[in-house]
Amino acid sequence: MLRIGLTGGIGAGKSTVSSTFSELGGIVVDGDVIAREVVEPGTEGLAALVEAFGSEILLPDGALNRPALAAVAFPDDEKRATLNGIVHPLVGKRRAELIEAAPADAVIIEDIPLLVESQMASLFPLVIVVDADPEVRVARLTQHRGFTEADARARIAAQASEEQRRAVADVWLDNSGTADQLVATARALWHDRIEPFADNLEQSTPAQSPPRLVPADPTWPAQAGRIVARLRTACGHRAVRVDHIGSTAVPGLDAKDVVDVQVTVTSLDVADELADALLAAGYPRVDGVTDDVAHTDDAASWRKRLHASGDPGRPTNVHLRVDGWPNQRFALLFRDWLTADADARTEYLDLKRAVAAEGHETTDAYAEAKEPWLVEAYHRAWAWADTTGWRP
Repeated sequence: MLRIGLTGGIGAGKSTVSSTFSELGGIVVDGDVIAREVVEPGTEGLAALVEAFGSEILLPDGALNRPALAAVAFPDDEKRATLNGIVHPLVGKRRAELIEAAPADAVIIEDIPLLVESQMASLFPLVIVVDADPEVRVARLTQHRGFTEADARARIAAQASEEQRRAVADVWLDNSGTADQLVATARALWHDRIEPFADNLEQSTPAQSPPRLVPADPTWPAQAGRIVARLRTACGHRAVRVDHIGSTAVPGLDAKDVVDVQVTVTSLDVADELADALLAAGYPRVDGVTDDVAHTDDAASWRKRLHASGDPGRPTNVHLRVDGWPNQRFALLFRDWLTADADARTEYLDLKRAVAAEGHETTDAYAEAKEPWLVEAYHRAWAWADTTGWRP
């Protein structure tokens, strides 16, 4: 099962995307629909709202008067928090029931308007944000949904900012154009990324990426931040720490477009226990792997477990290593040493470019070609650590 978090501000066009995914075979769990269900007449949700906000939020027939509730709750931060505190737990319970009833191979599209505000992004292997310019959204709300301009602007201002949404977005869909353009973009996303991702998880197979060197990408740290948050959520207390490592963690260093993250655990048994949780988070296990420069110490203390992303749009390696073992410490040291030592960084970049020019067709061959330099770098890095007092 692949769970996707879909969100976007009011008037951005999120419903168009969810409808498109539904037509293509996704199972849409719509937060707005559920939010209406849990406050229908006779529900505990509606009773709680009346207790909190008074009977003036009801229509003559006893149903919820949504504009009246919005007028009371949305302009006031405290009242809006009260509203969310009543509705969100009920929505979450119903959402869990719907997901549990879905087939094991389903693609679940969780349409959650307040995904960012509720800090739920790290629960999903993929987060899609639909956005449009605020003025476009105001025009849509006033022309097609009966909002006054003041109410439209108040609703937009009460939701997450563009900056907050970008921070959690694995995919950003700009809907400043036509509905047909958005549908075409959503269809391409489904076929090129979502379907292959779901197939990879069903088969427990990581996405494949060629060992191609690319220029340093200033967005790598932000991308890694989302992955780290996702892994912390998936691993919970069983992870001692989760760190962005490897070349993409070194500012300005060209690298393969693969984000490496290290999950530190207390034992390899714990790493094995995390396999199912990591698969659900989007990271199937890769068997038969060894660490680079393993022969520089006792080989047993260089063992690890490796998972890799099933998402073809964001290749990622997740290294599970034991706290205090040489490979766990060296992964952190190597990143920090290269960041601090410009000469070492230049040497490593020259090596990477030379190896890339040799045209290695597999990641293993690419890594093997770098190993002689890495063996020497292991000792140089630890000499730097001793001199500077560096510790993990």
